[in-house]
Amino acid sequence: MEKSSFENKPLAIKKETKHVKPKKKKTKIKTTAAGKTKTETIPSKDEEVEEEPTTSPENTTIRNILTKKINNYAIQNDLSTEYCFLVDMSLPSGRNRFFIYDLKKNSIINAGLVSHGSCNETFLARPRFSNENKSGCSSLGKYKVGEFYKGKYGKSFRLYGLDDCNSNAYKRAVVIHGYDCVPDKEIYPRVLCNSFGCVMVSYNFFDKVSHIIRKSGKPIVLWIYQ
Repeated sequence: MEKSSFENKPLAIKKETKHVKPKKKKTKIKTTAAGKTKTETIPSKDEEVEEEPTTSPENTTIRNILTKKINNYAIQNDLSTEYCFLVDMSLPSGRNRFFIYDLKKNSIINAGLVSHGSCNETFLARPRFSNENKSGCSSLGKYKVGEFYKGKYGKSFRLYGLDDCNSNAYKRAVVIHGYDCVPDKEIYPRVLCNSFGCVMVSYNFFDKVSHIIRKSGKPIVLWIYQ
């Protein structure tokens, strides 16, 4: 497990390999985290087409229900009632599905692309979920956004699972971080590169998320759902 910068032991930042142009064969980008070699996977051309996403009214209804639950949960657990983060894994990976939500104004103030875990496969176009150690999968459920630190992925925020389905998030080193293969704009119908379970966004979007986290007086709830 990497040390937090709050322990006054910052780790060197290793710049990740740039996203490569898609080829007929799948391309791999190797990264190192917590002393272990990992591979972020990028889809080939043959894996770039997805079906049209579901209609937005249904997704909006689900968001409204979740934000009310988050607000109530936040009040009960001394967490932020100003902002929350929603990650809608029912949407195609080429669409914006990480939403920065203003709970006071009841509205989305920003949105960006976010990768899901590959579950240790060469590439996974649609997410599967697991809470198992070393599964390489994303985990559904509520998270508390924790401390900022600088590690092998550069700027990152710890995540603490708040539900049984994501209780191993901290031990698995599931964090929010930026990565080169995630662009700033939607790429649908193409699909996005995979993470190994981390909430992986573009560097620019990470800065927007970081700004919200830093100005919040209390820890923010992030909810991954499908």
